Amino acid sequence: MQLHVANHPLIDHKMTLLRDERTSSPVFRELVSELVNLLTYEATRTLHVEPVEIRTPVGPTTGSRCAEPLPLAVPIIRAGLGMLDGFLKLMPHCEVGFVGIRRNEETLQPETYAKRLPDDLAHRQCFVLDPMLATGGSLAATVDFLIEAGATEVTAVCLVAAPEGVELMQERFPGDEVNVVVAALDERLNDHGYIVPGLGDAGDRLYGVAD
Repeated sequence: MQLHVANHPLIDHKMTLLRDERTSSPVFRELVSELVNLLTYEATRTLHVEPVEIRTPVGPTTGSRCAEPLPLAVPIIRAGLGMLDGFLKLMPHCEVGFVGIRRNEETLQPETYAKRLPDDLAHRQCFVLDPMLATGGSLAATVDFLIEAGATEVTAVCLVAAPEGVELMQERFPGDEVNVVVAALDERLNDHGYIVPGLGDAGDRLYGVAD
């Protein structure tokens, strides 16, 4: 697994606002969309393209377009849904799959409750959207689903990562078929499996508390 921390003054500025406990849910949602927009630019540097002949008002030229098969965006429900709009603003041609995973708060292990993905992902680039790379269990499980379906290139876009989650991803995916792009690499996990300093529960801050 390759890790890329997207260092940029705009990202740092927006992350500071996102972390602030005083930030309201509507503002939080908008900040997530803006941050994902910036991270998508970094995450798609190796996007597959093919040449295309076009004509400008002045004359012919060769450009490029997204190659077939189209990329697949995979938000991890529920917090990952808050990242989808920002991703699709730059990648409107993407197709979208979904994986529903919740963390068991006692064992801190992922539990899958929903999955809707194409049966065959051969030759497709996949982009997983998940705000928090904490223990790494949910992200690793989702990447496993994609690889089992034939994906050979998977890029995860996260807002915040903990060293523990990064280490697990590197252990599970030692090759270069998996990339993780994050806005910030934080200090550690606390005893409850939350990232420190982090930004709290991303799902709750996006949508409110749901028991």
